[in-house]
Amino acid sequence: MTLSDRLALALTLLLAVAFPVAWFAPLMTVRLRLAFWAEGTDVSLISTLQALWSDDPGLALVLSFLALAAPMLKLLGAALILLGALTPRAEGALWLLGRLAMADVFLIAVYIALFKGLDAATIRPGWGLWAYTGAVLASLALSSWLARREAGLRGAGRNGTRGA
Repeated sequence: MTLSDRLALALTLLLAVAFPVAWFAPLMTVRLRLAFWAEGTDVSLISTLQALWSDDPGLALVLSFLALAAPMLKLLGAALILLGALTPRAEGALWLLGRLAMADVFLIAVYIALFKGLDAATIRPGWGLWAYTGAVLASLALSSWLARREAGLRGAGRNGTRGA
């Protein structure tokens, strides 16, 4: 295993820890200008999903897959590729999982925009939003590296040398 493969595997393992931390971290604090919520309510990805399960289980199931399962499956696939237990040709499936995992970022942005549009509410981003954003960006970097690695391996098969 090359040094860059080891670094990518370390990043994969780091993300396997960072994503769950970010799921429970406060993404934002919502403060409605009502007496009973004067202190504000911290909103995390997990608390949002928990609240959604009672109101709309179908949507909660879809969002749980996009926000929780897809990123972890993508990381598992990346680790298996790096360890040589899965062929690099599985990159296509990982690419799809990565795109699905990005859908939750869009939904968080919509969520923030909806609260910002309320006159009776204020919203303050929390440290979890930075943690989650960082995990998503690191995951994108890992995907990009895996794609370049696969292209290099394919190039090595054609002319007998390993691609850059």
